[in-house]
Amino acid sequence: MENTLKNSDEVSKTNMADPVDADKDSQPKGVMDEIVRQTQIKPTPDMLIEGTVLGKEKMTLYVDISPFGTGIIFGREYLNARDIIKKVNFGDSVTAKVVETEGKNGYIELSLKEAKQAIMWDAAEKAMKHKEVFLITVKEANKGGLILEWQGMDGFVPASQLKPEHYPRVADGDKDKIVNELEKLIGTQLEVSIIGIDPKEGKLIFSEKTTDNKSRKEIVDRYGLGDVIEGEVTGAVDFGIFIKIEEGLEGLVHISELDWSLVEDPRSLYKPGDKVRAKIIEVKDDKISLSIKALKPNPWHEAENKWHRGDVVSGVVIKYNKHGALISIDEGVAGLVHISEFVDENDLRSKLELGKSYTFTINLFESKDQRMTLVFGDKKAEVLASPEKPKGRGRVKKEETVV
Repeated sequence: MENTLKNSDEVSKTNMADPVDADKDSQPKGVMDEIVRQTQIKPTPDMLIEGTVLGKEKMTLYVDISPFGTGIIFGREYLNARDIIKKVNFGDSVTAKVVETEGKNGYIELSLKEAKQAIMWDAAEKAMKHKEVFLITVKEANKGGLILEWQGMDGFVPASQLKPEHYPRVADGDKDKIVNELEKLIGTQLEVSIIGIDPKEGKLIFSEKTTDNKSRKEIVDRYGLGDVIEGEVTGAVDFGIFIKIEEGLEGLVHISELDWSLVEDPRSLYKPGDKVRAKIIEVKDDKISLSIKALKPNPWHEAENKWHRGDVVSGVVIKYNKHGALISIDEGVAGLVHISEFVDENDLRSKLELGKSYTFTINLFESKDQRMTLVFGDKKAEVLASPEKPKGRGRVKKEETVV
């Protein structure tokens, strides 16, 4: 051995140092308290225990864990912790995790690597609880977000948790282009905080958004429901567009709030740099939701006196959904032909082709709720002779008719 093994009674344990680098201040207080408590009871697997280095010998580290005997770190555990072991010397205090209580030659088998990880996860939990902010350099990027390194562990910042100025605004949603945009952040430092941990899965999730909650809240508090803002489009995605309201604040216009007519692709209507007016329709969790169509005349108000149940109308097939086909009978006014009117989906699609006009009969018309259902063909007599709630199908839900 490099150092002669001493009787465990001769080794003092009054100076408790860091399990890794002998710097006791780096250990979370809660972990140290737990170690002190556990050293008073018999070691069991997975327990963290404090000991004193006795010596090294042939890929083996011996640790005094009085009054329970001697611990040993060898084989794979030695190799896993070799970078740590290089830094420890005879007499140093270390914290290890119990692997086996009755191991090789009666020694208690220990792991330094697992102990270090346990302490790190404990520190991560405390950092998340206290919402600590860290300045960390971006190490890598992938299509989902950014990879950081925190205290030797990899952490992940999902793209959705990036601040607006760092969010990848890719016009066509191309994944390769998104990665290219995120890669531009490699080497830069971000202020982030921990929002999620999963030691079993080895996951550590960060957010850049949580670091400016106070200043962001102060900005958001200046706005209220119904306010009309003028802003600039900063990005268009599948589900809507982002509008810069002022420096440090963006709002989202969901695709359903862009126009009264059906919008398939927000990018076809707006591009970055466009100046727009929008109305605030929700303020929640320091996020602002906007509506552009709320500032336009509601076509359903005019349609209230124009269309009624039983009217035979001409309509254009504009979209299929799981409930049937959506039919537009006027600009911004559309309703559903339910799939139950047909043999199956193939039958519906063969009889009602996208973009073509057909004759329909209004079966339900509620302008207040912007809800309408239709029957294929001229069925005025049948519709007026039947109850408003067709037997066997019940009242059609609003979400079935949303365009």
